[in-house]
Amino acid sequence: MAEDVLAPPRERPPDTDRPRRRAGWRAEAARLAEVVALVGLVVTQPLLDVLGRSPDFFLFHRAARGDVLLLVALIALVPTLPFAALGALSLLAGRVTRAVVHTVIVGLLLAALAVQVGRHVTPLRGVPLLVVAGLVGAAAAAAHRRWRALRRMLRVAALGPVVFVGLFLFASPASAVVLPRGEGGAAGTAGAGAHPPVVMIVLDELPLVSLLGPDGRIDAARYPNFAALAAGSTWYRNATGVSGWTPYALPAMLTGRYPERGAAPHYSQYPDNLFTALGGLYQIKAEESITRLCPPSRCEQAITPEQGLGVLTRESGKLLRQLAAPVDSRVDPEDSYREQTAAEVGLDAAEPVPDDPKFRWDTLDDNQPARFTAFLAGLRPADRPTLHFLHLLMPHTPWTYLPSGARYDAPEDLPNDGAGWVDLARARHLAQLGYTDRLIGETLRTLRATGLYDKALVMVTADHGVSFRQDWQGRGMDAIDHAANQVAWVPMFVKEPGQRTGRVDDRNWEHVDLLPTIADETHMRVPWSMDGRSANATARERADKRFYDRPGQPVTITGGVPASVPLPATDPLVGTRVGAVSADGSATVANLAAFDAVDPARGALPALVWGTLPPSVPDGTRLAVAVNGTVGAVVPVVPPDAGGRRFAAFLPDDRLFAAGANRLELYRVQADGKLRRLTLS
Repeated sequence: MAEDVLAPPRERPPDTDRPRRRAGWRAEAARLAEVVALVGLVVTQPLLDVLGRSPDFFLFHRAARGDVLLLVALIALVPTLPFAALGALSLLAGRVTRAVVHTVIVGLLLAALAVQVGRHVTPLRGVPLLVVAGLVGAAAAAAHRRWRALRRMLRVAALGPVVFVGLFLFASPASAVVLPRGEGGAAGTAGAGAHPPVVMIVLDELPLVSLLGPDGRIDAARYPNFAALAAGSTWYRNATGVSGWTPYALPAMLTGRYPERGAAPHYSQYPDNLFTALGGLYQIKAEESITRLCPPSRCEQAITPEQGLGVLTRESGKLLRQLAAPVDSRVDPEDSYREQTAAEVGLDAAEPVPDDPKFRWDTLDDNQPARFTAFLAGLRPADRPTLHFLHLLMPHTPWTYLPSGARYDAPEDLPNDGAGWVDLARARHLAQLGYTDRLIGETLRTLRATGLYDKALVMVTADHGVSFRQDWQGRGMDAIDHAANQVAWVPMFVKEPGQRTGRVDDRNWEHVDLLPTIADETHMRVPWSMDGRSANATARERADKRFYDRPGQPVTITGGVPASVPLPATDPLVGTRVGAVSADGSATVANLAAFDAVDPARGALPALVWGTLPPSVPDGTRLAVAVNGTVGAVVPVVPPDAGGRRFAAFLPDDRLFAAGANRLELYRVQADGKLRRLTLS
């Protein structure tokens, strides 16, 4: 027993596998670093770059700081996980398989990066770009396999996602939303004179030309409420916004200063603005959409669109698909901004439905934008001077309303430019403008019913317009260069307290004049210098305009009051009845099932028809679309685009539809005018 105790311990055999395991872990860590670097370049950097330059994305969704930080963490970490998991699983099949799988992953990520780079530096698009990107990815993967220096570069680049997150949080315009600094702004001082209530409505993406008839006046037949507003106010017919982008245009309107820097439209970046100028004396009731210029100490804004991490993640995923696609796509988060309806938010209507035969169903009142409903509910006299402010994303995209107020569905990827498509976009815009006119009418009715109309300073305008000129659609520099009359010129109506007679003023109004004018009318002194001048002062001598596609880089626009843009001629087939016609050919309608059970009482109609056509239907063919035997639209067949041989037809007349099953038919219009029905599937 003693011998056993005193016996020397047995020596363990050396662990010959430990160095191998350490080398294996180092190799896996190096591979993971390479994947992290590539995912950072393909996903994290482009997505955080777009979101970082779009603080309005977070402001519109009223995202809490925690939700933004979680979104950033998801963008930085989650895309790497599937590749890491695939690599870990491939280890089970052996080192050779693991190496091959890693090379394939590297090649795929490099091909995805080549798509994004190729879209910016080459004219290639679609399948040709995918083929070239695939070849680049394969060649780069082979180089990665062969050259150690390339692998080392990728491992160092694994720090990229950390850098990208840091830039987003501390250096991007969106950083002001996540980490706001300061709230204070200079308060105006009250001067001698009355301080009337102020009612201000800022619409969005509304060119003046959309309201004009052939005579250059507001088209009273199409937009009776805008015409009524013009008849009792001063219409500044030569008014222009200062930018085509709301995050720059609206702060300029509310500060009286031209855009000088790319800052978030947030009170921490623009502490001196309309809300602080009036807030010392005025009660503030503000409904902002994609800005947050009114500081919390001045006003609370209760009505918000959908919010939370879920919607942020979903919309970010849509942006990533646009960024990664091998086709051109103008990435503008504003395209996804849709005002929630009163029914979606659960708000009761502020007023009974007007006694108007165009309101065919009571439930259409539920279709009102929730922000508008809340604004309308607040239009009441008060003991204290009050500013009632509404920025409403109408008739801004996405276009979903008919003039009656009924809503319709539409695919998100329909083009807005090109032959046929730009006409469809304008028709949908004008239909939504028709519903916007109805909202203006409800506002005027409410103001009169509450006694505010005569007492208040009422201002209705839009922050910018949009071009529907073919090949130059939108509101960027190309559109400004070729269709400034549609991008810059906007409606501007000012009804002074007690004003009853309308007049037209063609002075050179720029939207930096808005705050000085309000200050004059309310007898408030604004304690900071402004670039604009009051409409009560002498008109500016220069005739040209200052416009900013980018802050601090003004461009000069010349021209006066724009003329109306003629509407496309109505095809003579629209409104005609169609008898029995034999079938000849086929077409696929994506939303055909929507016609099986139409329920107008829900306030929604299948007013947009879209689908695909076979090659047997030649480009340029007229396509007639009929509902229940009446032709509602005639559209041209256009060449294929990235989505295929597509067509879409807009049916704005809701009288075409009936409750229950509706019959949809498509006809090919031949050169001799005869119709050939297409079998639908």
